[in-house]
Amino acid sequence: MKNFKRRGILFVLSSPSGAGKSSISKNILKSDKHIHLSVSFTTRKKRNEEIFGKDYNFISKSDFQNKVNEGYFLEWAEVFGNYYGTPKDAVQKSISNGVDVLFDIDWQGTQKLSGNEGFEVVSIFILPPSRQELENRLKHRAQDTISEVKKRMSKASDEMSHYMEYDYIIINNNLEESASQVLNILRAERLKRKRLVNLNEFVQILRT
Repeated sequence: MKNFKRRGILFVLSSPSGAGKSSISKNILKSDKHIHLSVSFTTRKKRNEEIFGKDYNFISKSDFQNKVNEGYFLEWAEVFGNYYGTPKDAVQKSISNGVDVLFDIDWQGTQKLSGNEGFEVVSIFILPPSRQELENRLKHRAQDTISEVKKRMSKASDEMSHYMEYDYIIINNNLEESASQVLNILRAERLKRKRLVNLNEFVQILRT
């Protein structure tokens, strides 16, 4: 809506590992050019298909801790022994310019993100259609060893227990359908009255 100025949204997708949040995120970024991915810093090893600076910024644990001490991160969390953090300044600049920021983070990161005053968070939790399907997806993506798959499945129950903390719930039966539902939520949230910063001025012009 070119007549309105709008503050950007912090748009969060979370799920247990393997439920599909990263695949849905990629679909959203491809379909909507007005939302950008928040590129986190992480201490985990880079996967073969990942691109430094696009998927993650890969750094050492000592460098990560230095950034924590400097107050560099908007939120950060430890997941499976690795650390992930969101750079504060980059996010603030985007939302001030009316650009939405997409977060592919877990429930810990969502809690910390929601606790920051001055930032509006819209959160979606992605659930798998069944526990067996979740395990199948983890095995088929061939990124983890059998022991790592078992570890992720063990943690999934705890992760899914946090679903009540989210604004929206989507069961990911089909990637295209789930991505379409997420896009519909995003578009509806953009139209909320509270996000349109010059709405009163616009209405006054219409009335005179």
